[in-house]
Parts: sequence; C-alpha cells; structure tokens
Amino acid sequence: MSNKDMNHSIDRDEIRGEFWESIADSPFVMIALDSDHKHSIPMRAQLDEDANSAIWFFTSRDNRLSKGGPAMMQFVSKGHDLFACVSGNLTEETDAAIIDKHWSKPVEAWYDQGRQDPSLLMLRLDLDDAEIWEADPGVVGMFKMMTGMTMDGDEMGDHARLPL
Repeated sequence: MSNKDMNHSIDRDEIRGEFWESIADSPFVMIALDSDHKHSIPMRAQLDEDANSAIWFFTSRDNRLSKGGPAMMQFVSKGHDLFACVSGNLTEETDAAIIDKHWSKPVEAWYDQGRQDPSLLMLRLDLDDAEIWEADPGVVGMFKMMTGMTMDGDEMGDHARLPL
C-alpha cells in the first residue's frame, strides 16, 4: 500500500484504540530482536490499562529475547481483522511492584520455584511506533473481491503508521 493510500482521512486515535482492545482480547504476539536475525517467537503480552506505551512479557533468563534491545512485535487479532507490526525496545523490568501486579497462577505454572525462581525474567517492550491495518472491506470491497474486480487500497480497510 502506498503512502498516498495511507494518507486518506483516517482516525488514528480510533485505530490505536482498536489495537489496544484487540490485543487485550487476544494477548498473543510474535516478537524478535532486530539484531538477532532470528525468527520471531510467540509470547503472551501482559497489558496494563494505565500504561499505553509499554507491554510486558514473562520469560526466562535463557530465552533468546533476554538480552533485550530494539525489537519488532507482530500481532494479528482473534478475528483476523486487525494486523499490527510494532517497533520498540526490550529491557528487563526490575520493578517488583510491576512484576507482582502481573503475576498470576498461569504465569507461576512456568516457574519451578514460583515468583522466587532464579530464571524468572520480566521484559518490558517500550513502544515506539506501529503500522496497523484494519481489514474491514465494505460492501463495495466485498463485491469486488467476490467478482474478481480490481480492489483499491482503501477498500480493504484503514492503514496507519502511528506513534504508540
């Protein structure tokens, strides 16, 4: 999709809101470090409604993401109607209050010694920006797809680059 296609009138705040709602509904993402040139790995995002510029992940100290650094996260909503690629920086979260806030029985199941497990690591992805696509073809778009007619970029939904 060209920049021209992206610049039509879109509501970036609405797209940002839909991104956060979608990731809260299905918090599974793929993430990789920019410097590693390795495949992304699945992670479960820990979201905080009071922090809209960071996402947290529980992992282990031997995970390939543990060294942190610039990273890229990909997300597809449960209904496959929103897609996002998010850039940011992964760093170790050392604030015990944040770790405790996100600690749960499902998280504990991954650590032999629970909250005191020496391999426990929480990473924070400080979000820079995102490219987000909403796949919502209108009636005209659906008709064109069903009949094989040529689609225009904006007939599939909105697309925006925006800071998070």
